[in-house]
Formats: sequence, structure tokens, C-alpha cells
Amino acid sequence: METIKLKVLDGPGHTLLTCPAAQEVSLVYTSAYRPGDRIALEIDHPGQFCVVQFEDTMAPALVYVVKREINFHIPFDEQAITYSPKSFSGSRHVIRARLATAEELSGRRNLAFNCYDQHGDTGFYPHASANVETRGEAVFAARNAIDGIFENTSHGEYPYQSWGINRDPNAALTLDFGREVLLDEIRLTERADFPHDNYWVKATVTFSDGGRLEIPLIKSPKPQSVVFPARRVRSLVLSGLIQAEGPSPFPALTQIEAYGRECPETLAALAGEEDA
Repeated sequence: METIKLKVLDGPGHTLLTCPAAQEVSLVYTSAYRPGDRIALEIDHPGQFCVVQFEDTMAPALVYVVKREINFHIPFDEQAITYSPKSFSGSRHVIRARLATAEELSGRRNLAFNCYDQHGDTGFYPHASANVETRGEAVFAARNAIDGIFENTSHGEYPYQSWGINRDPNAALTLDFGREVLLDEIRLTERADFPHDNYWVKATVTFSDGGRLEIPLIKSPKPQSVVFPARRVRSLVLSGLIQAEGPSPFPALTQIEAYGRECPETLAALAGEEDA
């Protein structure tokens, strides 16, 4: 039977708190976090779906874990500006994780959502990255576009983080699912801090299967959707961002959503593991 385990580690890697392995686990960490601290999730075998809640002021996220151990690094200083001031603060933290249920995996959902995404090779998906992020600042990082926060009438700090393209016409955001999925809808929510912001009139999505999809866009603070026949993809790239004419050079993306389902063979393989 597959099990998971949680740990809190300090910068040098010393274990500060851990729990016995089980299918559903939690920790109550009763100290203030220090720079370098991280939360580790261990699984028996790579390729598991887990519901994680590394911070109790944030939503749980259903993620696909491809390493035996993954780490979420506690954000500090400039990195913390994209999180609520209540998050990771104080000296009482509830951390939870469990294996995802078959019911959760069988339904249609936003396969892009992961509020615990971070830079680099995290070992869990979905994961967002980009070839440019405005001034390299956390408040304009690609991960902000999949954190599930839609507030878009301002910019610069929580809850108005976004993916900023640094005025680069060749800017591209990659969304990696870590396995093949069946996608049937893309929703884009542009930042709408007008008149500071501009907006895009067209975007192009290039799927890992080689297909391309052009998305017409208008000036709107609301999600804009395009629906298409389900296609099997492992990742997609959002690029070809054509901005409207106007004085502002600052279009930005608040959220990208990718709706669909797990592939049948993925569900069948997981069902086989449960029966083993």
C-alpha cells in the first residue's frame, strides 16, 4: 500500500519535525520558520497524485509527484511578497498531505492549478516557467499565473501578482503537466490595472503534440475561454502575445487555466496499484 510522509527541515538538512508514513498525514509545527527551512514530502514510488497543503492559509492543491522526495522552500523577503502576509508567519503551522482519491482524479478539473509551484526542477506538477520574468522579481514570476488568485486590478504585491513579460515581444510561458493529459479548454485572465496596463488582442498556444491554437482576446478583467476537441498533451507554451495599440507597454497575465481530464491509462495504472 502506497504511503507518504511529511518533514520540516532546516537549511543544512536537519529534520525539525516528522511524522509516521501513512496515506494521509499532517504536522503541527510550533516554531517560527527561519530562512532556509523547507517542507519535504516523501512518497514510496515516483508517479503518485497527492493533495498537499503546505500552508494552512492556502488552498490544497492536487499535484503529480515524480520524485521520491519533493521540497517546498519557505519564502522569505522578496520571495514572500506573492503570498498573504498571514502565510508562513507566527509559530503554529498546520501542514497536510494525502494521496488523491480515484473520484478526484476521474473528474474534469483545472489541470494547471498549483499554488505551491516554485522556480526550478520541483519534482511535482503542474509547473510553470518562462523565458522572461520582469526584472526577475517574484511578483512577476511565471508561477503566479497558476496560483489560483484572480485579483487583477492592481500590480506589485499580493494579491496582485502576475506573470510580467518585461516588454519582451518574444515572451513565452511553458506549462508542464509532467504526464500526458486530455485538455479541452484554455482560459486566460489578463491583468487589468488600467490605465497602467495594456492588454493582448491575440495569444498562441503551442501544444506538445505539435498543434497550435490562436486565442483572440479583448480588453476585459474576466477570464477569456477557448474550447476545443480534447487533445492529448504533456505541456503547452503560451506565446505570440500581440498587444493592443495604446500608450501603455505593460500587458501581463494573471491566470492561465487548462481544463481537462487524466488519460484513461493513467487512471487504469493507478487502479492497478491500489489492487496490488
